[in-house]
Amino acid sequence: MECDKPAVEAPPVEAVGGEAGASARREYERRRDAREQRIRGEHPKLGGLILALSDDPQSTKAWERGAVGEELMAKRLADVPDTFRVMHDRRIRGTKANIDHIAIGPSGVWVIDAKRYKNKRPELRVGGGLFRPRVESLRVGGRDGTKLVDGVKSQADRVREALADDTIPITGVLCFLEADWPLLGGSFTVHVVWPRLLIKRMMEAPVVAFDVDATHARLAQAFPVA
Repeated sequence: MECDKPAVEAPPVEAVGGEAGASARREYERRRDAREQRIRGEHPKLGGLILALSDDPQSTKAWERGAVGEELMAKRLADVPDTFRVMHDRRIRGTKANIDHIAIGPSGVWVIDAKRYKNKRPELRVGGGLFRPRVESLRVGGRDGTKLVDGVKSQADRVREALADDTIPITGVLCFLEADWPLLGGSFTVHVVWPRLLIKRMMEAPVVAFDVDATHARLAQAFPVA
């Protein structure tokens, strides 16, 4: 007599969703507080004035911008129907990296990296042709942003390895918030979109037969809250 396959144990309720932007905001606050302590320690009398007249370095502010972007993305993902399960700020075990958002629904698994580049234009460029290899690149505000695409591909690969099920579509998404978009979004190795277009694609993608809740539970275990 064959034994039934063990069911995936449901994760605790508090571990399922996660808080969008929580780890980025903690890192921002850690850096901000460390800078304040250092300046006050080095300048006991003038530390407060120095802090009042100077800003945090850009490397610190970037963490705050990232946290806000993830929070805004989470609000947009709240618009998907209840056939979707959405998780935020999930840790990739064995690394310092995290996945901003994972949405599991009838159209598959969507691995979403939220980027907040205010008033900067993302552009997809394709080079090459008949006699040269096709080369795809992403420009953001005129600068090379292809490494952002590579990051999403890596995250999607991690999710694919965790599920080990080729029947479930896994889509990597780079979603820009508050960017200066051209008329159309685009996609090549991953989707490069703004939030409204992402929701539209999630809703319009072909429906696939798989157990959404079991997949959600498996991914919640594989990628704990950051």
